[in-house]
Amino acid sequence: MGAIMGIEQFIENELKSNDVVLFMKGTPQFPQCGFSGQVVQILDYVGVPYKGINILENDELRQGIKDYSNWPTIPQLYVKGEFVGGCDIVREMFQANELQPFFKEKGVPVREQAAG
Repeated sequence: MGAIMGIEQFIENELKSNDVVLFMKGTPQFPQCGFSGQVVQILDYVGVPYKGINILENDELRQGIKDYSNWPTIPQLYVKGEFVGGCDIVREMFQANELQPFFKEKGVPVREQAAG
């Protein structure tokens, strides 16, 4: 039981310390799954500062984050401590031009895109 608390506290601490957190397979520099890679590309494109956390380094975390969000898959994107979704949701928001406004609404800086 103590271990579970530890993971939950770790997750909450990361979410409190960083506006945008991506729980992913691999790292932002070296994603180890296509879905994680897609979210990284989108976040990089939008220019949002975020922290990538590699769940492959820790089995407890891999399960813990799924329990925490009640979401069965990785990657998982959190903004201001709030679970946004996985790859499909992030991609759909991005394609619908809803992602940048979403970040701005939450007070997270995004890179201004040149119109075109």
